[in-house]
Amino acid sequence: MFKSLDLTQKKQESAPEGAAEKVKCLIIGSGPAGYTAAIYAARANLAPVLYEGLQPGGQLTTTTEVENFPGYPQGVTGPVLMEDLKAQATRFGTDIRWGMATRTDFSGSVHKVWIDDNHLIEAETVIIATGATAKYLGLEDEQKYAGGGVSACATCDGFFYRGKDVAVVGGGDTAAEEAMYLAGLCRKVYLIVRRDVLRASKVMAERVQKTPNIEVLWKHQTKGLFGDGVVEGATLVKNKGEANEEEVKIKIDGFFLAIGHQPNSEIFADYLDRDPVGYIKTVPGTSKTKVPGVFACGDVQDPHYRQAITAAGSGCMAAIDAERYLMEKNN
Repeated sequence: MFKSLDLTQKKQESAPEGAAEKVKCLIIGSGPAGYTAAIYAARANLAPVLYEGLQPGGQLTTTTEVENFPGYPQGVTGPVLMEDLKAQATRFGTDIRWGMATRTDFSGSVHKVWIDDNHLIEAETVIIATGATAKYLGLEDEQKYAGGGVSACATCDGFFYRGKDVAVVGGGDTAAEEAMYLAGLCRKVYLIVRRDVLRASKVMAERVQKTPNIEVLWKHQTKGLFGDGVVEGATLVKNKGEANEEEVKIKIDGFFLAIGHQPNSEIFADYLDRDPVGYIKTVPGTSKTKVPGVFACGDVQDPHYRQAITAAGSGCMAAIDAERYLMEKNN
């Protein structure tokens, strides 16, 4: 796929070498949170500049069908939904650019962000919407069957597997929650656990083991997936590295990863508070970080919901918080 010519790059390239570009509102990231923040910021005359990052549109661009985003009664594909949000942001004047934030300096009153290591932007406000990346096992089959049975979000995609057999990989609370959710939709749920115990809390572990259509496969690891175009089964290794090691095949229609997410927040670590996983901490009920004028929205600060609609809502909050910050600062 060819990337369309970004005319806004001319502005960036026309600045004298070494000179900083000054903007009122810089948005880093382009998923539902980033684009929604851009819509609200542009309508508030904040002249937002948005950098799309490595994956324009965010994780939703890898999702085939989205049926739970309001306003699309027939459903919509992830890429189309993101293009619609992008078009709406552009309509109100958002300057959308290709590029990735690689370094930051939030130590002063002006917030400095470097794009692709060479273009310096000095922003009065910064909205961080860099998202979180689902962790995968690293199997080639995960890419092969992306959109064809492999998912990292049971809440997003579980509906498509009603009455079918699925597998969940993981042993923590997230995996237990995903398995429980899917158990209410699917005929059978295999929970593939690498060890002989669950890392999940005692309460969640007990719930899993009391659910009749969840079968825990202890000491199993996934070797690969198989199927004609879509997932039809998984090949597992039981007791790997032990004398009684054996290969096991299970028939499934869906394969759900639940081994965690990694927030894309590393370049902000020196200036913002984060939890042990890396999620940016915000003042409860707001998008405000510990640095005045810097706001976070979407999955980069949300370890609980990770839904497109909640990300979009928090993007709205971030833009409004940024607008109010500027009003108070300039009065």
